Amino acid sequence: MGDRYRGRRRWRTAVAAFATAAALTLTACTGGAADPGQQFDPVDAEFDEQLVTSLDAVLDQAIALSGSSGGVAGVWAPWSGSWSAASGVVGFGEDARPVSTSTRFHLGTLTAELTCTVLLRLVEAGTVALDDPVTEYVDRVAGLEGITLEQLCRHTSGLADYYPGLEAHMIANPERIWSPNELLATGLAGERIGAPGETWSYSRTGILLLGMALEAATDRSWNDLVDQYVAGPLGLDDTTLPAPTSTRIDGVLGAYAATIGADGKPVCDAILDDSAQSSSTGGVAAGAVSSLDDVYRLSEAFATASLLGEHHARAQWTTTPLGGSAPPWQSFGIGGAEYGPLRGGLSESPGALTAAFTDPETGLTVVVALNNSTSGADFVRETAFALASLGSKAAPADDRTRPLVELPWSFEQATAKMTELGLCPTAPDAPEEAPAETPAPPAEG
Repeated sequence: MGDRYRGRRRWRTAVAAFATAAALTLTACTGGAADPGQQFDPVDAEFDEQLVTSLDAVLDQAIALSGSSGGVAGVWAPWSGSWSAASGVVGFGEDARPVSTSTRFHLGTLTAELTCTVLLRLVEAGTVALDDPVTEYVDRVAGLEGITLEQLCRHTSGLADYYPGLEAHMIANPERIWSPNELLATGLAGERIGAPGETWSYSRTGILLLGMALEAATDRSWNDLVDQYVAGPLGLDDTTLPAPTSTRIDGVLGAYAATIGADGKPVCDAILDDSAQSSSTGGVAAGAVSSLDDVYRLSEAFATASLLGEHHARAQWTTTPLGGSAPPWQSFGIGGAEYGPLRGGLSESPGALTAAFTDPETGLTVVVALNNSTSGADFVRETAFALASLGSKAAPADDRTRPLVELPWSFEQATAKMTELGLCPTAPDAPEEAPAETPAPPAEG
């Protein structure tokens, strides 16, 4: 088996050299960063005042219901315009500065979109293959037999997620530096979800393993790979994985979480400050930081697979149902989820909630980040759903037609779920939907 893999690597090295040369030629011809949003020919304008008021209300309510000190969000509807806003302050300290739309925030598990895009680009370069066993690259860890690189990104490896078992420790001691081997050992010690390829279950352990495999396959760091294959092409200047020892980073939204009581419920008047935290709690699975503009561009590129060739774009978004009690309109591809027409992801990490989704057909994009993780990832998902519902109804510009965006939820359903899921609310009011406008015309074609 070793000779087979060595032969495969020699073939890939030749292909990778050709791909690298081609990529350099393409960069020289096109120049600058790619803009995935241009395929939607976006209108450069702000939404109308009524819609802005309603979107502002959703963000403010999300901050209040989650017990956050502040948050940042944006909605882009190419046929109409856009909205971006920041509300509150970066932390609960007396001298905390206001949040701005340029304030960076924790990406959490959206970091996996970067890692899995690197995987697919390395596959196209011939460096690795989706069906490669992870043991080809990570050969000193027992219990990984039968697991492929693709399964790690599809979360069908069967490996348990290390985070639930360590969450309380990470929130209580956010500056502790965790080695990848510690996190990996925790995940591997957990009960297997199923045989490789059998069952979907989100696993940071799998993405961590993938990062280790890609670094071993290329002899390069994650930041270096992301810069070449994702951040560089998209111009993501604010997106990086901080060093594990760099626990205090200027310009990043604070991070908070409630203490968990003996009954397993949050103690909302005992909030822990996780603002100074080590990226090692998530590493290449959940440790990156980014900004609103960067995540907007990343979300568009990820949902449309604009950095990939046609074959691997189809492979990425050939999805697997989530199973269990999840409705049929929820599924998962290589590195990201589909919720109805929207593609992207949501995250809970120590002190932070983040979500980003794009409709690859219309370009409707939503990004939201909050700085209290107590209410969980489902809360920020519903916040994004509420914003998407409003954005999908944005009035078209004079020379445009509003497309039909068929979301399998309503604004009322999303905001009701926000209220239900907000575990440490500081205000009881629910946001109101924008006043009704003329019925949406049918989509062209």
